[in-house]
Amino acid sequence: MRSFLAVFSAALILGAAVGSVPAGASAASPPSCPRGLLFCEDFERLPAGGPSTLNWGVDTRNGTLTVERARRGNQVLHVHTVDNGRAFLRVDDFAAPGNRFYGRMRLRVDAFPTAPDWAHFTLVEATGTGSAEVVRPVGGQYAPTVPGTFWGVGADGGPTGDWTNWRESAPVVEDTWQCFEWKIDAADNRVAVWIDGVANPELTASTSDHGGNDVPFVLPTVDTVKIGWQLYQGGTTPGDFDLWIDDIALSSKRLGC
Repeated sequence: MRSFLAVFSAALILGAAVGSVPAGASAASPPSCPRGLLFCEDFERLPAGGPSTLNWGVDTRNGTLTVERARRGNQVLHVHTVDNGRAFLRVDDFAAPGNRFYGRMRLRVDAFPTAPDWAHFTLVEATGTGSAEVVRPVGGQYAPTVPGTFWGVGADGGPTGDWTNWRESAPVVEDTWQCFEWKIDAADNRVAVWIDGVANPELTASTSDHGGNDVPFVLPTVDTVKIGWQLYQGGTTPGDFDLWIDDIALSSKRLGC
């Protein structure tokens, strides 16, 4: 009978031969930027500090974007704004087959606005040709009547007007990493959102079902996507805002979290 030591040694040799996985790693973990995506940024190849890349642009007013090391060791984008400022990573010359695409980002927000009343904010914005609608699949609003701050799909600039269809079923969570996904689809002009892999059916919009004026909601042919933060009212509480974003991807297929 072979000794336990001999069996154990053989197992170690076999494990080394087939390629063992280091502690804390997962053999099944997919790369954050696999091939075939319409856009991807995980910030790992960028130097720390201000943005230094030709893959995306910057849109800021009273705000900054900084690549920095996160608590878990990976690099992330730190978004900082003052009062009703904005700071966006901007994807230009974007084109999705059939004007249908999915987005994903990982997100941690230090604090959301609690003043002024009805303060609303945007984290993802899509614009393009053929429609004046500025589509905001990921955004939210402080509702003093509840009270609370909630996620909501919204839009501005087009026939449907300026609206954020916030939902009590989707309260914001501060200082916690979450995964947000969204879908923009020219078929029925549909917008949909998932949070941590779970769909929230109330966070949707379509041609005839949205939060604006009683006219059809028509998506633009999207050629620009902005990801970051903008708050539209001044005199905010808190007076400035910090959030961290990672693993941004735009794809013709849903990527999941």
